[in-house]
Amino acid sequence: MEKNKTFHRKKILAAFLIFLVSFIGLSVRLSYLMIGQSQYYAEQARELHERERSIKAARGRILDRNGVVLADNKTVCTISVIHSQIEDKEAVIAMLCRELTLDEEYVRKRVEKVSAIERIKSNVEKATGDTIRDYNLPGVKVDEDFKRYYPYGELASKVLGFTGGDNQGIIGLEVAYDAVLEGEPGTILTVTDARGIELDAAGENRIEPVDGSDLTISMDMNIQKYATQLAYQALETKEADSVSIIVMNPQNGELLAMVNVPEFDLNEPFTLPEETGSGLSEQQKQDALNRMWRNGCINDTYEPGSTFKTVTAAAGLEAGVVHTSDTFHCPGYIMVEDRRIRCHKAGGHGSQDFIHATMNSCNPVFVTVGMRLGSDLYYDYFQKFGLLEKTGIDLPGEAATIMHKKENIGMVELATISFGQSFQITPIQLMTTAASFVNGGRRVTPHFGLRASGQDKRVSGVFTYPVREGIVSAETSETMKMMLEQVVENGGGKNGSVEGYRVGGKTATSQTLPRGSGRYISSFLGFAPADDPQVMAIAIINNPQGTYYGGQIAAPVIRQLFENILPYLEETDG
Repeated sequence: MEKNKTFHRKKILAAFLIFLVSFIGLSVRLSYLMIGQSQYYAEQARELHERERSIKAARGRILDRNGVVLADNKTVCTISVIHSQIEDKEAVIAMLCRELTLDEEYVRKRVEKVSAIERIKSNVEKATGDTIRDYNLPGVKVDEDFKRYYPYGELASKVLGFTGGDNQGIIGLEVAYDAVLEGEPGTILTVTDARGIELDAAGENRIEPVDGSDLTISMDMNIQKYATQLAYQALETKEADSVSIIVMNPQNGELLAMVNVPEFDLNEPFTLPEETGSGLSEQQKQDALNRMWRNGCINDTYEPGSTFKTVTAAAGLEAGVVHTSDTFHCPGYIMVEDRRIRCHKAGGHGSQDFIHATMNSCNPVFVTVGMRLGSDLYYDYFQKFGLLEKTGIDLPGEAATIMHKKENIGMVELATISFGQSFQITPIQLMTTAASFVNGGRRVTPHFGLRASGQDKRVSGVFTYPVREGIVSAETSETMKMMLEQVVENGGGKNGSVEGYRVGGKTATSQTLPRGSGRYISSFLGFAPADDPQVMAIAIINNPQGTYYGGQIAAPVIRQLFENILPYLEETDG
């Protein structure tokens, strides 16, 4: 009996100890939760009763070098519904269908969806948003935000680019400088009760957005407009597939204009031209849009033809394998292995020095210079000149040069490369390389971005770009300027001359693949003043109909451009 009592007392004591330990543990835990974790749980409770809506930041503007706004913002509205707050579902559906011209099934699906907040439509015109707000229907929210707006429509469309529904850049400068332009979004926080109904007394907390920085670019809107006008004239009169024009300061790489027509409306970037046709699949439509958005100046390569003779000349002069006084004889062709390579002048140019061979754009002479260089040395100059690397332009999607491998350059390949065939480069690559031949031997980086600044116009960042010295010697650069000025004064580039100004340049007419297709690319690369180049421009006309020689149809485009912009640049610089 006594043993049973003792055993019973021990069980009671053990149970008490277990209870005591549990009580102490619970007390410690409760104290920890109430004191140590009070902030955490208060935050969790607050979040259960808060609803968050995003506020878009105003995207930074894009301005030309003179402060002209090329990309701006306009106020629009985002219309949303909060399911738990809607009192008259049918009234809300009817109103939204009517004011937003939306399908009832689409609106009903979103209004009836049980969610914290459901977006109905964004980028709604402010006037429409104000009208919807005036209905004062519970559960309908109208938030103001921003939509990208391009005041000049098609102007520089493939350079500026555009933004998507999330206000982020998709192509062009909009995506290249997205980090500068985008800003930081803000939020609107509202407090609700347990049913999700907003409490008016609690008000709302706002975290204000931080606007993006403005981007000032080197483009001159006046030059861009005029170059675009000339490009469209050439496109229409020559019934060409496309026309590209680039205008650059060869001394520092600042791009004053870049045109690739046909352009597209930046305010309607997903609208295809009427001639594209209807009934396209989604993939076909996207492919057509990608083609429409392509910037041929940087995204596409082509056979440059005779404008590339500037490279052969510069390499030959720099290596000392040719001099201006060297004489050559052109019978109208040159034999390379078993290949008969013709000159554009069937009867030949006869005896001529290197200056006149350049003026005459004589294929046999440039083949001869290429042969004197040899494939190894010529290839080394490709590398030294920067032809085998991208220019580093501040636009996305730059294409690389398509060149033979060094070990695959035989005599025929060397010959054709010497006068600009059998390989492909981009227009911006050709222009950047040629700039180094006439600016004293510096390879500049072509670019648009100049500086970023805040809404207070304070400069927050100035962009700098690499410059490589010693591409060619000062002596070679002076010789190149002299010879290319003679091309315009007395040679095949006469149609590029501008009265009252010294202009240098080189024409080109290249046949596209497959040979014999009857498709040509006509181009002219010019610069002025010839003795101290401050502006360089190239015009490329793709598949012109009728007359297709670069000296006859591309050179006049640059002449007209220079006739207008050279006095303008003198005035603005002054």
